[in-house]
Amino acid sequence: MRTTLKKGFGQSAGVNGNGNGAFPPGALSPVTLYKQPPPAQRSFAAQAGRFFAWLAITLLVLVCGLVGGFYLWIHESAAALRPHTAQAKAAEARLDAPKGAAIAMVIGYDHRAGDGDSPSRSDTMMLIRADPATKTISLLSFPRDLRVPIWCAGKNGGAAVSYGIERINSAYATCGLTGSLETVRHLTNLPVNYLISVNFLGFIGVVNKLGGVWVDIDRRYFNRNNGSIETNYANIDLQPGYQHLTGKKALDFVRFRHTDSDLYRLARQQSFVSAMRQQVSHSLGPTSVPGLVNEITHHQYVEIARGGRELNLSDIYKYATFAWGLPHGHVFQVKINDVVCGNECEASDSAIQDAVQQFMNPDVGASTTATEVALGHKIHKVRKRVIPPRQVTVTVLNGNGVAGSASNASFQLAQKGYSTVTPPSGQPANAPNWNYFHSKIYYDRSRPKNGKVAGAQVARLVGSADVEPLPRNLKQSSNDALLTVVVGSTYHGHLAPVVVRQPPKRQPPYVRRDPAETRSALFNVRKRLPFTLQYPTFVERSSSLDNGYGETPLRIYPLAGTPALRLTFKTGGNEYWGIQETRWGTAPALADKSLTQRINGRQYDLYYSGDNLHMVVLRDRGATYWVVNTLLNSLSNETMLSIARGLRPLPR
Repeated sequence: MRTTLKKGFGQSAGVNGNGNGAFPPGALSPVTLYKQPPPAQRSFAAQAGRFFAWLAITLLVLVCGLVGGFYLWIHESAAALRPHTAQAKAAEARLDAPKGAAIAMVIGYDHRAGDGDSPSRSDTMMLIRADPATKTISLLSFPRDLRVPIWCAGKNGGAAVSYGIERINSAYATCGLTGSLETVRHLTNLPVNYLISVNFLGFIGVVNKLGGVWVDIDRRYFNRNNGSIETNYANIDLQPGYQHLTGKKALDFVRFRHTDSDLYRLARQQSFVSAMRQQVSHSLGPTSVPGLVNEITHHQYVEIARGGRELNLSDIYKYATFAWGLPHGHVFQVKINDVVCGNECEASDSAIQDAVQQFMNPDVGASTTATEVALGHKIHKVRKRVIPPRQVTVTVLNGNGVAGSASNASFQLAQKGYSTVTPPSGQPANAPNWNYFHSKIYYDRSRPKNGKVAGAQVARLVGSADVEPLPRNLKQSSNDALLTVVVGSTYHGHLAPVVVRQPPKRQPPYVRRDPAETRSALFNVRKRLPFTLQYPTFVERSSSLDNGYGETPLRIYPLAGTPALRLTFKTGGNEYWGIQETRWGTAPALADKSLTQRINGRQYDLYYSGDNLHMVVLRDRGATYWVVNTLLNSLSNETMLSIARGLRPLPR
């Protein structure tokens, strides 16, 4: 009988980890018990360091979360500002990609109670140009009743189609945003890079979120609609003077036009836009940005379309910082001159093109030149390099597909004295494609110094043109000309007039010496104000104190915590100018001066709109005294300076 004991297998053998028999373990050794030594005691510094380390990590996580959340929020906000309606998306496809200076078209529209099913109306049409090269912003508004050729987009986004001559605001009612866009582009021959459409409810919401806007009101505005013919327009109740307007009152001010004309309405709109920019630069901080953006995006009051690609965060940041850091006196309000308004408004083509040229070429030295002229000083002209046209060779190519465009432009440039040449024998005078919207002025890369100067000269003639180096694919077509011009869709068969901006002519101040006009009225109220009043010894010759609606000709009211005074004068042409007296020396309106001038021992801050002096401010004895021009700046620069220089302190 075989056994397995020799191999260690048997009943007493255990099983190892492989399932084989094994000998049992030996006797267990006794258990030893011991205590863990206590950890070393940390010093106070070590404990504090540990606390702050964890605090730093916690704050870092929190900050990263907030930054990430803000980043996502601002991107979502930018997306919410993009076009969301069908007509805004259709208009976006017709915009030009911005390059260098950018032009935005602002359309304010409304559908009021009582309009029924009639389409909305565009009450505001304005172009805004931001130029980083000259650090300027230009504003150009169009009277809503201005009669112009109306253009609408063709079917399926095709070429624009003429709809005859009507009021410019009918373009929106007829064809929506694309109608307004095409009408203004054909009227001005300018590319439009951004389209901003604003509902007037959005206007109220944005102004309220800003906390209101400080605006200078030129006169008494009052109407209570009681159903009569004379009062059958919107209610309004505004006193004259520099004051704080919330959304509804601000809208009443910019839309009012019932006792004057559309020209004054435009002036009120431009005045408010400038005041709003001053307000944003003066008081808008990081804590108010989220609420403002949410107000705009949540209610979808505003749509912003951009040419070339969708609006994004970098666009918003770029233009916000540009407007924030704009030098003083670099906002230019351009108006169309010689507009005649009745039930409708008319303006000549030359007046419109002159306004377009001023809009495109703001003169940052205009205020200095105008001041020198008004004071009778000698003007030192800065000579710019000009190349005689006969020394400039030009080849013209068709880039818009309109038959005869290249030959017409070539002939017209030859009439201006330019040496025109044609492409080499056998080559048509055509660009590689006919999709050029605004024209291109290409200069020979081997002659950049002369090419850039000559290109700028020709660009002013062609209008709405970019000056760039000649692409290599056009080298042969240029036929070695210094300039190669590709005419785009903005060329309508004629050259733009070249506006040679002349300095204003000095004229005698249109004033009369009349200190008694206001001195007695101010003397009676002098104790109600905590500063020395000043009275004008000279006033505009046709003016008298205005007692709007049977009230006192002067107004004392609280401004920035202390009483302020407003004097309102009415001219013989039914315009209003005023004198504001206050201790508020840091008002937003005072931050945007054009220059400071010392005259006869007193220092004056001058505020210009182009070369028109809009406001003169004297700082004296802890108070500020403002002489404010009419809405249309009808008082000459010499008259404004004469009134300001004639201010005299009233004995207390």
